[in-house]
Amino acid sequence: MQPVLEIWTPEGFDLWPVAEVEPFGFLPLDGALTPAEVGTAVMRIAACNDLDPDGDDRPPRPADARDAFLHGLLTFDTLFAAGGLRVTDTSTGVIFRPGCCDGLEDWRDWQELARNGGVLGFGHDPVSPVAERFGDDVRLTVDAEQSDSPVIELPVTALRHLLAGVEKDLAAFLALAADWTVRHLPDRHAPVAAALARVLDLPAPPRP
Repeated sequence: MQPVLEIWTPEGFDLWPVAEVEPFGFLPLDGALTPAEVGTAVMRIAACNDLDPDGDDRPPRPADARDAFLHGLLTFDTLFAAGGLRVTDTSTGVIFRPGCCDGLEDWRDWQELARNGGVLGFGHDPVSPVAERFGDDVRLTVDAEQSDSPVIELPVTALRHLLAGVEKDLAAFLALAADWTVRHLPDRHAPVAAALARVLDLPAPPRP
C-alpha cells in the first residue's frame, strides 16, 4: 500500500525544478524522493488548489507568479491533493488504484474503515474502485461497475499494518518537503510546509 499523487506538469512550468514524470501517472510519496520529485509533488499539490478567489473571503491573487501559484495552497481552508492509496497484491498482480473522486487528504478514511467498517467509494464510470469491510476482512474491488472485476482481499489486521506504513511514508515525505521548502521557497517555507501537513492530515513538521 502506497500513498500516491496523480501527476501532470503544466507546460512550461519554471517556478522551481521539477522531475520528468509520465503524465497522469502516480508518484509514490515517501522518504526516498529526489529533490526534483519533491518539487514535482509540491507543484502538483499547489496546482490542485490553484483557483482564483471567487466570492469567498480570501485575499486577491498576488501579482508575483510564484506567490500567485501558491495562493490557493496557502489560503484555502480545505485543501485537495489528487491521488490516494494504491494497493498491489504481489501474489496476483492485481492493482487497486485511486479513482477520479479520490484525494490524499482523505486517506484517514481508510483507518475509519478498518475500525468501524462500511464502504468507501473512490470514483465513478469509467472506473469505480470500492473498499468494503466484511467482518474481519476487507475487499478492494478494482471496478465495482464490472461483475468480474479483479479484487484484493485481506484481513483487517493486515490493513491496519499497511496503513501504519502509509503514515510513515507520508511523514517521511513531509520531512523531505519541509527541507525542500527551505531551499527552494525560503521566504514561504513555513506556511507551505504547514499547508502540506494539513493536506496530508499530519502534524506540521519542525523547522528543518
